[in-house]
Amino acid sequence: MKKTALILALAATLAPSLGRAQVAIDMGTVTCGDYLAMSPELDKVFSAWMSGWFNQKHGSTTVDLDRFATNVANVKKWCGNNQKSSVMGALQAATGGAN
Repeated sequence: MKKTALILALAATLAPSLGRAQVAIDMGTVTCGDYLAMSPELDKVFSAWMSGWFNQKHGSTTVDLDRFATNVANVKKWCGNNQKSSVMGALQAATGGAN
C-alpha cells in the first residue's frame, strides 16, 4: 500500500510539468510578415528575445526601455515594407553581418 501511495504522490508531483506545451521556433526562418502577424503576447516575447540577442552580440549589458521601444518600432516599420525578409537576416544585415 505504501508503494502505491508513493507512486501516486510522485505522479501527482510530475503531472503538472508534463502538461505544459513546449514551443520551438527556428528564429532564422521567421519572416517580417510572420513577426507582424504575431499575437501581442508572442510579439512581446519575440521582440525581447531579438533585443537580447542583438545586445549580446554587441556586448551591451545595459537595459534602456525607451531605446528598446524605439528599436522595436523601427524594426516593425522596416518589416512593413519587407514582409518576406527574414527578421534575423535583417538584423544581421543591419549590424554588419554579426553572427
